[in-house]
Amino acid sequence: MKKLVKNNVYWVGKIDWELTEFHGSEYSINNGSSQNAYLIQEEKTVLIDTVWGPHKDEFVENLKNEIDLNEIDYIVINHGEPDHSGSLPALMKEIPNTPIYCSANAKKSLTGQYHHPEWNFNTVKTGDSLDIGNGKKLVFVEMKMLHWPDSMATYLTGDNILFSNDAFGQHYALNELFNDKADESILWEEAMKYYANILNPFSSFVTKKLEEIQNMNIQIDIIATSHGTIWRENSMQIVKKYAEWANEYKENQITIIYDSMWGATQKIAHKIAMDLRDLSPDTRVKVLNVADVDKNDIMTEVFKSKAIAVGSPTVGRTIITSVAGWLHFLEELKFKGKVAGVFGSYGWSGEGNKVLRKKLEGAGFKVIDAEIKAMWMPDREFLESTVDFSKALLNAAK
Repeated sequence: MKKLVKNNVYWVGKIDWELTEFHGSEYSINNGSSQNAYLIQEEKTVLIDTVWGPHKDEFVENLKNEIDLNEIDYIVINHGEPDHSGSLPALMKEIPNTPIYCSANAKKSLTGQYHHPEWNFNTVKTGDSLDIGNGKKLVFVEMKMLHWPDSMATYLTGDNILFSNDAFGQHYALNELFNDKADESILWEEAMKYYANILNPFSSFVTKKLEEIQNMNIQIDIIATSHGTIWRENSMQIVKKYAEWANEYKENQITIIYDSMWGATQKIAHKIAMDLRDLSPDTRVKVLNVADVDKNDIMTEVFKSKAIAVGSPTVGRTIITSVAGWLHFLEELKFKGKVAGVFGSYGWSGEGNKVLRKKLEGAGFKVIDAEIKAMWMPDREFLESTVDFSKALLNAAK
């Protein structure tokens, strides 16, 4: 059932209460999600985006209950990823000649995924517009690398709505749709998690695009995202947050991330936390075991942190696989302006810290010279010496 957004603009998406993971298993979903599609009914009727393929039959049937599908004059696909375009093949079976407006790169991705080069593609670029009657136009804005090369946003004049696709969204099942109806703590937690895990690698693009949109001098009253809340109350607050998050964001927090085989590395991790508490009581400290805590939630804590300490035992002359896999993901996210330190335990050889250091440097962190390296199980005397490491980490993070 469609829900009113503003005037002749309606939400026609899917609230996905049961969703628990996304991008395969790469992104954890803690509070459900939504795939937001929109219907504009002016002199011309326009569908903006669709929903994920598993919900295609429900989506098409719901649309049929609202309008005659043949009344749809245009389809706008802001981004070719399947969570937005997945119902397009089912819809095009019903209305095969309907013009599809998308970026040139989206034409490539849609053709590559669904193998229908005969669809009526109309490629657009930033500044192109489409008259939909009643004095209103759709203006297209390319959003390359936010977060695919094919991404774009669509602005509806008159109603001043920016259909922003993935930008400014979050995975959050919000039945009431709008940010003023949301649980604020969940909303901002999920918005930050979304930025940290998906958009952070493209922060330089975010900064440039925000400047470009600002220079367009358009009034934005509503930001209609493709996941989660529709921003209608103080809609630009999320834009301001993106500007802040894109600028090497950090809080007064240090996060300790580790895994342990027989408890030695764990003991060091907990001692570092105690040292930091005593040395800097105002600094928030978190200790997270990569084997027990969701990797996306860990990355959100890294995003907030001015420094991290990463620990692993030496195993087979390298690091434990749980930490190695997490570090691979860390490198992908391209954090900037953050400090790191390494620690670990070993029995026979002790290459773990060297491997950690190399991987953290490769991920863009400034790694301090001080480190903690314990042979076998650290005793009380050894643990008393860890404070020098914590001092160095705090000093480097100032």
